[in-house]
Amino acid sequence: MPDSSFVEYDSSKQSLQLSGSWTFENYLSIQKSLRNIPADNTIKTIDFSQLERLDLNTASLVAEFVSPSTLEKLVASTQQLNPHHRDIFQQLLRAYQNQQTSSSEAKQPWFAFIAQLGAWVSWQSYQFIILVNFIGRVLLTTLAVLPRPTRWRFTSWFFHMQQAGLAAIPIVALMAFLIGAVVAFLGATVLKDFGAAIYTVDLVAFGFMRELGVLLAAILLAGRTASSFTAQIGAMKVNEELDAMRVEKLDAVELLVIPRILALLIMLPLLSFVSTLAGLLGGAAVAIASLDISPTQYLSILNEVPLRHFWVGLSKAPFFAVVIAIIGCLEGFKVTNSARSIGEHTTSSVVQALFAVILLDAIAALFFMEMQW
Repeated sequence: MPDSSFVEYDSSKQSLQLSGSWTFENYLSIQKSLRNIPADNTIKTIDFSQLERLDLNTASLVAEFVSPSTLEKLVASTQQLNPHHRDIFQQLLRAYQNQQTSSSEAKQPWFAFIAQLGAWVSWQSYQFIILVNFIGRVLLTTLAVLPRPTRWRFTSWFFHMQQAGLAAIPIVALMAFLIGAVVAFLGATVLKDFGAAIYTVDLVAFGFMRELGVLLAAILLAGRTASSFTAQIGAMKVNEELDAMRVEKLDAVELLVIPRILALLIMLPLLSFVSTLAGLLGGAAVAIASLDISPTQYLSILNEVPLRHFWVGLSKAPFFAVVIAIIGCLEGFKVTNSARSIGEHTTSSVVQALFAVILLDAIAALFFMEMQW
């Protein structure tokens, strides 16, 4: 039988009488009392006249026992309910209604899609604000450091030039050489059908001098160097080295970011030149081996390609360098104190840097086309 100090059940009238103090300290006793009432009974009335105190926790027990819809009808029909207790029940019923509305909306695919889209837009907006703030901080620090040569970190600068640039020359050259050969093969395959195989040289020269040379170098640095910058700075954050720098009042941007940006600003144009040269050599290898074009003839055709295409391609290198360095460093600063976070942000920096490089290249291509350069 239910505990009569809290609830009495009249099976003949199918009614409940609530009494005593229905508060959180009596929650378990009230719950036990309600469980002792046969579950197959339908409650038609509830007597609230003996109810002294009530809170939301115990009111929810009544709603769960009789169902929210039944409780709403019983609360609306009774006149014995204390106004304060009525407010508590109505507040609880509104919460149930909101929960049901949210559940029904969440079941609709379009609502879930819009919710996910909104969350994605909100997150990307927040990340964009962080990026703009970081770029502004880098610019201000750069303007403060440049007029003071004593604050230039030459050791760090040369170290990153060697790691990010010189060490990447072999892989950049090999990749560009192979892609130059592939482009020449494809061009020769198509142009042979029109008796214009000789224009394969122009295709390779134009493609590498204007687009592929700098783009291949930037893509390789986006994968190789951006990830390296993120991992290095992220490891420093996990090891609390950045906190130590902050305590010693050392500027992390001045010490860690600016040397990396300057290193890429110098080395990416150099790597772009190496990539362009290697691509032209790859095209030359195919042209000489498959198209019966002599080295002298290849160089003669190459000489006729305007040099401005090379400068157009090379002019994009500094922008790519800044974007790659900033993304790599920023993702490193976002790392939290865990090894997993380093991996996540390293992956994120590579993806973002690749996307940014390709997007900038597309914008630059449209710009130069409109300017007829």
